[in-house]
Amino acid sequence: METVSNSVDVTVIGAAVMDVLAGAVGPEVFEIGSVPMDYIQTTFGGDALNEAVVLARLGKKSELITRLGCDDAGKRTAQFLAENGVVTEHIKISDEYPSSVNIVLVDKAGERYFLTDPKSCLRKLFEDDITPHIDQMADIVSFASIFVSPLLGIDELLRVFSKIKEPVSGKKRVLLTDVTKPKKGEKLKDIACLLSHIDYFLANEDEISMLTGDKDAAENARRFIDEGASCVVIKRGKRGCLIRTANDMLEIPVFPGCKVVDSTGAGDSFAAGFLYGLSEGFSLEDCGKFACATASCIVEKVGGSAGIESANEPIRRYRSM
Repeated sequence: METVSNSVDVTVIGAAVMDVLAGAVGPEVFEIGSVPMDYIQTTFGGDALNEAVVLARLGKKSELITRLGCDDAGKRTAQFLAENGVVTEHIKISDEYPSSVNIVLVDKAGERYFLTDPKSCLRKLFEDDITPHIDQMADIVSFASIFVSPLLGIDELLRVFSKIKEPVSGKKRVLLTDVTKPKKGEKLKDIACLLSHIDYFLANEDEISMLTGDKDAAENARRFIDEGASCVVIKRGKRGCLIRTANDMLEIPVFPGCKVVDSTGAGDSFAAGFLYGLSEGFSLEDCGKFACATASCIVEKVGGSAGIESANEPIRRYRSM
């Protein structure tokens, strides 16, 4: 089917937070009590915010559907989005819950560890925050992380995804989803009902393993295809990504030679790069390559979106792969 026409290129749904990053952190901080850091800085993140901001910096018109509180953190987050050209018209702003502020500890290898507030907007995105805006959504929609908000359980997601995928005048949207680690012990069988509505299912190796109980990425992708997924994309960190459909399997390496400083937002920027490729009509292989190139830029700087200033460097890296 043709896609739905809309002035926005990509609609992203999910979390937006203010991050306080500190690194490089080691276990000695818990023994000594006070340790000097290489950096302590405030940035903005969350899976959906990172995707939307990176897409905007890549030159796409992106919009974000999320929830923010009526507080300083919410105002600063909204200002950051506006400064980066992200459409914020459909963000729910309410004093019901505080805006999300995460503490992010980054170790010497660039791996990050999150301290989050379960009472903040991060865990309080409702079905009604999303569904009123479906008619105005873009041709391409990204639901940035299944399992982030407990208020969006399987039943709620099924209703949301079904509505997003409803044809409008014979045209149909593309839906990409990403996941985080399941919070309630969910397994593949629990989310199988969602898969027929999802065009591209993204997960990292740990996340998909928790859903299947298997460690083999290729086998996990096959199991998702068998349960009704159209295309599975597994993010493999330093090993690039694996893409599987019913007929093909691709293994795409990372961009070589990049130095990991902070992996915060790497998976989100990978998703943004993949979405960029879809919006440009790239092949699956080229979507994967561009996604890996985009992620390689992100990990070289501190923060979830600082590594992308424009499309120039990701395109250069993508063309060299």
